[in-house]
Amino acid sequence: MGAQRWATFDCYGTLIDWNGGIRGELERLIGVQQAPRLLARYHELEPEIESESEPFPTYREVLTLALERLAEEESVQIPEGEADALARSLPDWQTFPDVPPALAELRNRGWMLALLSNTDRDLIEASQRQLGVPVDLAIVAQDVGSYKPALGHWERFYEATTADRSRHVHVAASLFHDIAPARELGLRTVWINRLDEQADPEPDRELTDLSSLPDTLEELVPA
Repeated sequence: MGAQRWATFDCYGTLIDWNGGIRGELERLIGVQQAPRLLARYHELEPEIESESEPFPTYREVLTLALERLAEEESVQIPEGEADALARSLPDWQTFPDVPPALAELRNRGWMLALLSNTDRDLIEASQRQLGVPVDLAIVAQDVGSYKPALGHWERFYEATTADRSRHVHVAASLFHDIAPARELGLRTVWINRLDEQADPEPDRELTDLSSLPDTLEELVPA
């Protein structure tokens, strides 16, 4: 496996419309007008909960705790039985339309594909069905007992694959969770900037979606 070319991906926000999934539930539970502001606050709460909660929380628990904390801050009541609404809805979160053709093309070109995701095993399996393109490996926070930007996902990936770092590119939408730690490991990175953000740290390549990813990866790691 060592000579294979590997592309690893974050899943939510990169391949699956994480913002759309969470915003839809916030609109339903708290209201359409509040949703954009609450989504921005959610982005701040989730990594706080991932890093501070002991013992290690499942992603299902993180989603529920973040929603409860958000409701508490806003002094709104989550309806009875809806505290786990985000986790319940996640299996239905949609793939970005540019993703399946790009992943299929990468497979056609011989790339090995892996997901390194801050989630739970049952949730990533549901999202893999949404992707509709098989991947060779999926490593989730529940497997390694830590959330990115901690390095556990990458450490487990190298244990499992003995991949050659010079033939491995990490692809992700989150600078904080993914691009920064991947750069720390000396990996090539492709940042999927879907939200028109500013790059800090700088990736090797910046794309607005995955449509030109196959050619970009070929340029970074020629066959």
